[in-house]
Amino acid sequence: MSKQVEFWQPLLLETFQKKRELQRPVIQGIVGPVGIGKTTLTGLFVDILADLGVKAVTFSLDDIYKTYQQRLLLQQQDPRLIWRGPPGTHDIFLALDIFEQVLSGESNIAIWRFDKSLQQGRGDRQSKPEIVSNIDILLFEGWFVGYRPIDFSTINNLPDIFSNEQDYKFAQDCNNRLQEYLPLWEKLDSLIVLNSEDYHYSLQWRQDAEKKQKVGMAPAEIENMVRYFWKALHPELFLPQLIKDCNLVVDIDYEHQPSQFHRNAPKS
Repeated sequence: MSKQVEFWQPLLLETFQKKRELQRPVIQGIVGPVGIGKTTLTGLFVDILADLGVKAVTFSLDDIYKTYQQRLLLQQQDPRLIWRGPPGTHDIFLALDIFEQVLSGESNIAIWRFDKSLQQGRGDRQSKPEIVSNIDILLFEGWFVGYRPIDFSTINNLPDIFSNEQDYKFAQDCNNRLQEYLPLWEKLDSLIVLNSEDYHYSLQWRQDAEKKQKVGMAPAEIENMVRYFWKALHPELFLPQLIKDCNLVVDIDYEHQPSQFHRNAPKS
């Protein structure tokens, strides 16, 4: 048994135990910075749970991006939304509908997938959904899953990345848009935070991941995108409170390996 499996298996069994207690499928939230390996990790979770006789399905914040054409219209309304990713670029109602079907135990649920390689790397929703059934656990992951609006007036020292008034206004607007996502977060039965040793790792992680894509972005474009994400919802502003409120925090090193975990009180 690999070290990864040894580390994660008992933690995932706790999620399955929650399903038994609730007598319905559960939605496990997973949040971590860009590039930390959420997609790879949730794929491993599916395999681990399958070996235990548990049907898990992955679902990502990326999968509910608005379509390419919708995002083009969105950019006309707000030219600052030059990248997919920040609050406002997702179809929240699509996700809520899928969540409701999962929690109700419906069969043959249509889950849409997003392909980042389409539209010259700008990404678009695939033309047909994936049909899944008999879900025990839905693993919902994303870079700001669980983030809640903060009070900017209480922040004494902003991160250095906010270099001008326009950056600050963009951060405030992204923060305000998080209010629209709260109904999604309320559907999560628990939340795991993947906590990197240094959020700056995201840049190299994203560069490495992009090299594996058939149609990828140039290094300079990737750096601009990652810094754009930091300006939208900076981890130093949002993660501390989330770490206090979540069910489980797992420290992840530069090599994407889990090192230790910290528990918080269960979500009531």
